[in-house]
Amino acid sequence: METFDLRRKRPVIISGPCSAETEEQTLETCRRIAATGLVDVLRAGVWKPRTRPGTFEGVGLKGLAWMARAKEITGLPIAVEVATSKHVEGALEFGVDVLWVGARTTVNPFSVQDICDALRGSNVTVLIKNPMNPDIELWVGAVQRLQKVGIENIGLIHRGFSAIGGNYRNNPMWHLAIEMRRRMPGLPMICDPSHIVGRRDGLLEVAQKSADLNYDGLIVESHVCPEKAWSDASQQLTPSDLETMLRAVKWRKEAVDKPEFVQALDGFRAQIDQIDAELYDLLSRRMDIAEKIGEVKRDNNVTILQSGRWGDIVERVLAQSGKLRLSRDFLSTILEAIHLESINRQNQVMNKR
Repeated sequence: METFDLRRKRPVIISGPCSAETEEQTLETCRRIAATGLVDVLRAGVWKPRTRPGTFEGVGLKGLAWMARAKEITGLPIAVEVATSKHVEGALEFGVDVLWVGARTTVNPFSVQDICDALRGSNVTVLIKNPMNPDIELWVGAVQRLQKVGIENIGLIHRGFSAIGGNYRNNPMWHLAIEMRRRMPGLPMICDPSHIVGRRDGLLEVAQKSADLNYDGLIVESHVCPEKAWSDASQQLTPSDLETMLRAVKWRKEAVDKPEFVQALDGFRAQIDQIDAELYDLLSRRMDIAEKIGEVKRDNNVTILQSGRWGDIVERVLAQSGKLRLSRDFLSTILEAIHLESINRQNQVMNKR
């Protein structure tokens, strides 16, 4: 079987129903998606890892036969999620071109290794979703395990991280995905707006942000009749709405070879470098003062954390978000990092042996 090359075009678009439910639903959805001319790979969940038993957990092997038929009809490669070595064996038997390791599986190195052992000697393309919890080391480890068994065509899927509250089903935590790209610069990164947002509205916004961050593609769920879907009905698009969204996303160039562009960019970057140097110097001086505060607290046997004082600081800074033209979320993140470093520095002073 010829390996599907993730780098053959940008963007790579993967789409299909969250779950293969019936043969008719699977084939009709895939036909309509293929007819848009915008999708490179058809996807469907055949095995569905669910939080609670008794809910729909996929149709299993017969779903692979439906997907193989969709591949035959449309001429497009197919992709499914795998969570065990048995899943891998079934997928390879039915000629699946792209496998993806789900977020629930990435968190478990034993499960990832089981999949890797089953893939040894294969040339199939494998995508790895970020783990559910914000632990980038698990994501890196999953890639390294695949590389150790000889899998060469590997990609990443950013589907967001589990978090309490917020406007997302899974918080994107873009900084973690960006850090993963820094660590694994040779691997394509695909965004999964369906699982980040968890509902139809907002998909385009997240898809566009990933395009602006130079991602390599999208994986988006689409269903011929989303309101009747057996799983994740609220986040799936009809093939027609999928086409509308995909045509709306603007995929920009990474750079242009224009002297005026390079000159302008270099000038602004020089300004940023200077401001950053000043910021880091101020932060260093702030931490020096935090150490002196630690000495005073130590000498008077006072606890490090002064909740009232810190609460006043947070309230004062966040109240200025509009004036500063900085989001409250950004300011909260900065404050939290500064506070943690300050506590660590004071702790070293107060407990120095």
